[in-house]
Amino acid sequence: MLLDQSSPILRDILKRERIYRRLLVGADAFTATVAVLVAIDRVGAYNVRLFDLLLVVPAMVLIAKLGGLYDGDELVLDRSTLKELPRLLGVASFVSLAVWIARGYLVHGNTTGVHLPMLWALLGGGLLVTRSLARRIARHASPIERVMLVGRSSVFERLAGKLDGYSGVLLVGRADPDLASDYNALHRLVEEHQVHRLIVDTDAAGSAVTLDIVQAANASGLHVSLLPTTLGAVGSSVVFDDIGGVVLMGVPRFGLSRSSSALKRSFDLLGAGFGALLFAPLIAVIAVAIKLDTPGPVLFRQTRMGRDENPFEMLKFRSMVDGADRLKDSLRDHNEAGDGLFKIDEDPRITRVGKFIRRTGLDELPQLFNVIAGSMSLVGPRPLVIDEDSRVTGFDRRRLALTPGITGRWQTMGSARVPLSEMVKIDYLYITNWSPWTDIRIIADTLVYLGRGRGQ
Repeated sequence: MLLDQSSPILRDILKRERIYRRLLVGADAFTATVAVLVAIDRVGAYNVRLFDLLLVVPAMVLIAKLGGLYDGDELVLDRSTLKELPRLLGVASFVSLAVWIARGYLVHGNTTGVHLPMLWALLGGGLLVTRSLARRIARHASPIERVMLVGRSSVFERLAGKLDGYSGVLLVGRADPDLASDYNALHRLVEEHQVHRLIVDTDAAGSAVTLDIVQAANASGLHVSLLPTTLGAVGSSVVFDDIGGVVLMGVPRFGLSRSSSALKRSFDLLGAGFGALLFAPLIAVIAVAIKLDTPGPVLFRQTRMGRDENPFEMLKFRSMVDGADRLKDSLRDHNEAGDGLFKIDEDPRITRVGKFIRRTGLDELPQLFNVIAGSMSLVGPRPLVIDEDSRVTGFDRRRLALTPGITGRWQTMGSARVPLSEMVKIDYLYITNWSPWTDIRIIADTLVYLGRGRGQ
């Protein structure tokens, strides 16, 4: 399945890689320059020699290169800067420490201890912002990535729904797994649809055919992504173990260890406490607005199923008319969520103030006090009302091994449109793949999602 080196397919692939790599290098160089000048030269009032600054910038780019921060975009479809956050902070730490150790050669005068954390914060925050901007520009400047699935039609339909929300990616067709062994036919499909990446349904293609496709695609310059449905059951936190050339996958146990639970709880208390203080004036304003808008209590209290099947009372700002639950049965025909959940986009029970606070997610602010009390977490499984929870059976009930969250991956996917059967799997994978960085990323994704006015 070799492609001619002058093929427009390869030109598009190489152009995309070149645009992403150059923009990311430029973003990193710009961030390093600004961070050093601001933290040490401007704020510190120490003169940074131009020649030494020209040494710091290439060093920053070299460290990022060694960390694989310029080579990962060609391997993935979801080119999210937030996924790189741990490595970006690592680069910021390394560069900051190196600059601090070499400060006697880089600056005139004696720097103080305050400039090291300032430099680290500017580097870490700057990398996150400038790299996000660089990738956004690259998506618009690059040819759209055309993707073909080698696999089953059922997988194609599921993948099409998932890729629908990704800009810069287009799923153009499907090749039957049986066709994969006929490389002339596969080559014709690649040429016909101008395919840049093959996604191989490994369960359907089999290991031998998958290996052949990978080798042929690599020889052609095409990108390949493997879709092992096994990972859909165990998550992405598997550890690959090479035993004399035989590759095994170590699957992490379900649930959090004591130390992880303590770390997550500490993160919750710190985040919820800070959030409650920061948003205290806004909470007061919303409470007054709700009281003036419609009669009824400011807070809406509802029993939800909590950790270890212990029900708790979840707090929200009231966004509907008082007694809205009594009107629920009369609106069942308009339910858009299905599969045991109840959601209506244009719910007639929602008040004027309620429309705004629901769209922006501000109705969830009182749940910060649920977090402080320990009945909720900042991030976790979706807290279900009792009748919805009763529809979750069998091993899926293990989602209750973790404290329910104000937000979760289900929130950024549009909680009203995620069926219950898929939601419990999302919760399961969240628990099996938990890390502090996962929570930070989900919180950041939620803020972006709500900032677009897509809160539910």
